[in-house]
Order: sequence, then structure tokens, then C-alpha cells
Amino acid sequence: MQDVSSLVAQAREGRPRAVARLISLVEGASPQLREVMAALAPLAGNAYVVGLTGSPGVGKSTSTSALVTAYRKQGRRVGVLAVDPSSPFSGGALLGDRVRMSEHASDPGVYIRSMATRGHLGGLAWAAPQAIRVLDAAGCDVILVETVGVGQSEVEIASQADTSVVLLAPGMGDGIQAAKAGILEIGDVYVVNKADRDGADATARELNHMLGLGESRGPGDWRPPIVKTVAARGEGVGEVVEALEKHRAWMEERGVLAERRRARAAREVETIAVTALRERIGDLHGDRRLDALAERIVAGELDPYGAADELVAGLTRGGSSGS
Repeated sequence: MQDVSSLVAQAREGRPRAVARLISLVEGASPQLREVMAALAPLAGNAYVVGLTGSPGVGKSTSTSALVTAYRKQGRRVGVLAVDPSSPFSGGALLGDRVRMSEHASDPGVYIRSMATRGHLGGLAWAAPQAIRVLDAAGCDVILVETVGVGQSEVEIASQADTSVVLLAPGMGDGIQAAKAGILEIGDVYVVNKADRDGADATARELNHMLGLGESRGPGDWRPPIVKTVAARGEGVGEVVEALEKHRAWMEERGVLAERRRARAAREVETIAVTALRERIGDLHGDRRLDALAERIVAGELDPYGAADELVAGLTRGGSSGS
């Protein structure tokens, strides 16, 4: 068993091994997970969480690395959570390419973690909210969450980040693809990366047109900016950071940031509760209560919805009977 209080204290001191162990406890759904979350609760809530999403090949990893560089120049501590579609710990494959992040590897002000989706849809790992809380409590000023790159199902990032950045690239059909996916509805900042390629201006115009078609904004509402970058050379990254800061200031001024965080916490509680309930229902297979309800349905004495209501009521009461 890990000494949670000691790990939390070490994580607050910026020790990467302690942060890694805490996230491992989260990913592994450790029996100590509740203790970890209870210890972190009063320490979290200060980091600015930025999600980066987009289709594969648009340069999410390179853009993430460039943003890390920009924020470090401002003296901010940065956490990176890169969701990996394959292994839980990709070793040499952090952000898809260790070379891209080598400049940050020895920087004590940067913590990079790769997480596996483990079959979870939506571009994020199921443990992402708790991992974000670990990085937050560990003193990160900014947390960059890079999604796995699954394309049309990546809209979940909008529910986990304070600000969502949608990346596109010219010549990849991203504008049409994004419109079909509904991904244009989740972006707070749009970035046309690889802007040195032919078609970058056309992609930006198309994106601007699509945003205009779906607009139903009133005076003072946020209008997502479109920024062109060449992340591999660091071009335009300063403008992205500026756009992010403007969005954060807009949210704080109007109470949107606090509301987003409350909604995020509510979804997390709901997910934990539903997961716990699902596990308890799973334990009922072969149980007399479930069999009895099934018999009543077959006999026409009860409908499936009524049976489900009885089952949930029994589980929430913690009752052991029902037959």
C-alpha cells in the first residue's frame, strides 16, 4: 500500500515520480483511489485546462509541444496529458514521438503523461478527469490534454477542458469532416496548422463560413477566433496563447468558467455513481432478485421499466431481499 499523504506532499513539491504514482493509482482503479481523491480535493481547482482535438495528422502533438514552450517562457508550470490509443505507458511514444518532446524531458516545470483509452470512446481515457486533478493539485498552472485523434467521436474533450482547441490542416478535408462530426460546435479556439501549405487560406475561409452558418450568438457572446500556425516552426503559437488567454478572461468575467467547472464536476459524480451502480447490477447475475423480476415480466405481471425501477430502488436502499 502506498502512503498517499506522503505521495501528495511529494507531488506538491514537483517530484515527477510521486505524480506518476498517483496517476497510476488512478488508472489502475486502486482501492486507495478514494483516499487519493480526498487528499487532492482541497488542493485542486487552480489549473487552466486546455483540450486539443482534431483529426489524425493535423499536428496535435507538435502543437502541444509548441504550446508547452510558449507557456514555459512565461514561467508557468505545465502538465501534459496525452491520450494514447494503444498501451497505458508508451515509453518512447509520448505524444507519438519522443523526439518532439525531448526539449521538455529534463524540464522540472513540465510533466508529461501518456494514458491509454482502454476502449473508452470519445478520444479520452476514462481516468482523465482524475488524472487532470492530480496534475492540478501537483501545482501545474496549465494542463494540456491532447486527445487520441479518433476524429468524429472526439467531442468529449469539451466536457473536460476549460477551453477547447480544434485543430485543422489544409488539404485534408477537415472542414467538411468537422462539420459532419459536429466538432465545430465544441471549439472555443480554432487553429489551422501547417499554414505554410497550399490551401491554408481557403481552409480558414471555409471554417469561418461554417462558423457563421451555425452562429446564434448575441452581443457579448464569445466568437471563436481562427488562428493560422506552423507549429513545427513555432509560428503563430503566440497568437494561440493570446486567444486562449482572451477566452479565459471572457469566461471569468461572465462566470462561464465557474459554471463549466461545476458542470464538469457534476458529470464526474454522475459517471462514478453510474459505474458503481452498474457494478452492483453486474453482481446480480444469478441472484434471486433479478430472476424473480424476470419471472414477473414473463408472466405479464410487470413491465421491464417497472422492474428496473424496483431493482434500482432495492440497490440504492442496499436491501438484500426482493424475491
